Amino acid sequence: MSINYLMPEFYIDRNSDKCIDCQVCVRQCANEVHEYDEDYKKIISDETKCVNCHRCVVLCPTRALSIRKYPIEFRENANWTSGVMRDICKQAETGGILLTGMGNDKPYPIYWDKMLLNASQVTNPSIDPLREPMELKMFLGRKPDELKIKNGKLEEQLPPQLELEVPIMFSALSFGAISFNASKALAMAASEIGIYCNTGEGGFHRDLHLYGNNTIVQVASGRFGVDSEYLNAGAAVEIKIGQGAKPGIGGHLPGEKVGEDVSQTRMIPLGSDAISPAPHHDIYSIEDLRQLIFSLKEATDYKKPVGVKIAAVHNVAAICSGIARAGADIIAIDGYRGGTGAAPTRIRDNVGIPIELALAAVDERLRAEGIRNQVSLVVGGSIRNSADIIKAIALGADAVNIASSALIAMGCHMCQRCYTGKCNWGIATQDPQLTKRLNPEIASKRLVNLIGAWSHEMKEMLGGMGINAIESLRGNRLMLRGIGLTDRELKILGILPAGE
Repeated sequence: MSINYLMPEFYIDRNSDKCIDCQVCVRQCANEVHEYDEDYKKIISDETKCVNCHRCVVLCPTRALSIRKYPIEFRENANWTSGVMRDICKQAETGGILLTGMGNDKPYPIYWDKMLLNASQVTNPSIDPLREPMELKMFLGRKPDELKIKNGKLEEQLPPQLELEVPIMFSALSFGAISFNASKALAMAASEIGIYCNTGEGGFHRDLHLYGNNTIVQVASGRFGVDSEYLNAGAAVEIKIGQGAKPGIGGHLPGEKVGEDVSQTRMIPLGSDAISPAPHHDIYSIEDLRQLIFSLKEATDYKKPVGVKIAAVHNVAAICSGIARAGADIIAIDGYRGGTGAAPTRIRDNVGIPIELALAAVDERLRAEGIRNQVSLVVGGSIRNSADIIKAIALGADAVNIASSALIAMGCHMCQRCYTGKCNWGIATQDPQLTKRLNPEIASKRLVNLIGAWSHEMKEMLGGMGINAIESLRGNRLMLRGIGLTDRELKILGILPAGE
């Protein structure tokens, strides 16, 4: 057996004066950190198993527990940091690929935080959203070059559109990666708000089909659960090419997560690994993608928009131009901070580009080619608050996708161990005992509250700009100013520096 040279990541401090040995921490920890010792009549903790999910700390009735970073530190070195050294030791011990959950946590620039919004003062009066109507509604889908109107009515039928009450959607979160209760909470919230959730590549659970009018069904490389009924059960279809956390990489759902429900929904054998290959084996060119887009439109009788989801990569503008010309109605772009249930750590931290730069480049390219109206742009990859959304719209997005922020609203504490299937909050797990910890009604209400709060804030920001409809902000980069950015970054974003 190899020797483990690493100390635990976290230190558990138990206040013996407060601890009453109630064993709540023992029952609540899925990682089996806490154990009641019958001989010594007290609780002991194995810190090597702790992932700092906060479950035991939050539910301790006497507040006897706290968790902090383990006090031992590596010798300070700007190049060979403690994180780098820990990773080397882990791989020397196991010989395996490092996995991680959630999004890129490296201190790379967050461009949302380097952009400031404009506001009206004297010459263009602001609007009070409490007393005047403010419109957050957005329509996603292909728009015609011109409207033909006769006697006050449209002469032609518009291409199918998705109607959003607010320009926000829940990004792809597949059943299997997250629990049924989490999937249900997202579907319930989307239905109540008037937006859309996304099945991800895990198929569409039959018990959730009643929320189909507010669900986007995904066609990924594994084609899990895809058949004619599936395609027609949702409001739109999305072809998944890539995602921000792992561009160019396929997916893997371990067999231990494939219980009976997941097996039936994904149409795979019980207990088998669900492997999504990196490429679609019928897509090797834009022409191949075009054929699949129109095959899906044929399968849905041209009644549903068909979108394509890609990761933000270096040549994203040219790729999106090809996707738009291939007939896609919606393009979803996922930036390098996008979350995931499991990704190779090196891929997550080193592949892809920021969504802010990708969005600006794509919007500029499509406008220059005169085809911006032919496709709607939806962006994701760490949309954290209402200000990020407003800035994304001003940069050229039609709407945003959120996932990590939605999971946090439901209870996720970002311990980044989703791939273990031992989520103490009942979200990224298929363990029936853990899944029960997430009440879908309560989680749905929290999601509704979050989007409602963001909606109020967006109306306040729009009103401050003197704008009463979100569509009037789309692509209006004059409402943005950069701060702390280089000239090259400002040029790519297409915005002016603050003070100019």
